[in-house]
Amino acid sequence: MFETVLFPIDQSRESRQAVETVAKLVNVHNSRLVLLSVVEVPEAEAPPDVMNSPEAIAELLAGAKGLFSAQGIEAEAIEREGKPAFTICDVADEIAADLIVMGCRGIGLTEEGAADSVTNRVINLSPCPVLIVP
Repeated sequence: MFETVLFPIDQSRESRQAVETVAKLVNVHNSRLVLLSVVEVPEAEAPPDVMNSPEAIAELLAGAKGLFSAQGIEAEAIEREGKPAFTICDVADEIAADLIVMGCRGIGLTEEGAADSVTNRVINLSPCPVLIVP
């Protein structure tokens, strides 16, 4: 049913909490797992973000691959630059993902924040179903 699962990850607690759900889903459906880390390009006047450095992203992806590897799941890793929601949807389209699984930070649960939520944007723009892990 879900041949290819895209799991966008970041440094958040919610991403880490979604790992177990993703692992179960991938094992049940014998899916291909693709991890994605999106580095948001800072505006010219913004100071560099250490959490978005190439080294930090490489470490994040390697750590995630290790977590899944320990559960017998081979994961591919992709790193991209861009606006997170648009990049997630573009990659989902490129790899023909059958499902995107994301952790939800709870941001955007109010009317004021809903339009700015990456999760909300992915839900609205995605070329495939999106599973949000609370």
